[in-house]
Amino acid sequence: MTDRLGPIPPEEMNPAQRSAAQAIIEGPRGALYGPFVPLLRSPELMEHAQRMGEYLRYRSAVGTRLSELAILVTAREWNQQVEWAIHEPIARQVGITGDVVSAIARRERPKAMLVDEEVVYDFCLELQRDKRVSDRVYKDAVALFGEQGVVDLMGLNGYYTLLAMVMNAAQTGAPSSSAEPLPE
Repeated sequence: MTDRLGPIPPEEMNPAQRSAAQAIIEGPRGALYGPFVPLLRSPELMEHAQRMGEYLRYRSAVGTRLSELAILVTAREWNQQVEWAIHEPIARQVGITGDVVSAIARRERPKAMLVDEEVVYDFCLELQRDKRVSDRVYKDAVALFGEQGVVDLMGLNGYYTLLAMVMNAAQTGAPSSSAEPLPE
């Protein structure tokens, strides 16, 4: 599979692209990679997307551990190798167990999740697969995270779905990673 929208050499970037790329490089990500490579073709969209992603990834109301779990569920549902390669090691570092990660990769319900992980898993899986969330799962999520947390969880699913769509259409190649690629 050929990367359809690969890196743009700096000397070929227009001023808006250069500015947008520099903002990402100077931010918490520290480099222009993954979805931001194809998104650079639309610098204003990329700037808005990266600001949303920065909030959701680093400051969401559900916290980093559960945000990473939501990202893994989304990556699996979209067969998104770049998201998986980037976020699988991070998820493990922030406390998502290897058993949970491996089960998600195999499209199986993890057996040994913490209560908050079960709620996030169920919420994300229902939203991704059913395009809605059942009353029971919604109530469980509100009880644990409040309305802001639930909205942030919706945002995580939507944001990482956007990135998955961009990278799947652009055929963005996965970076080197300690993560095993998702099975087909």
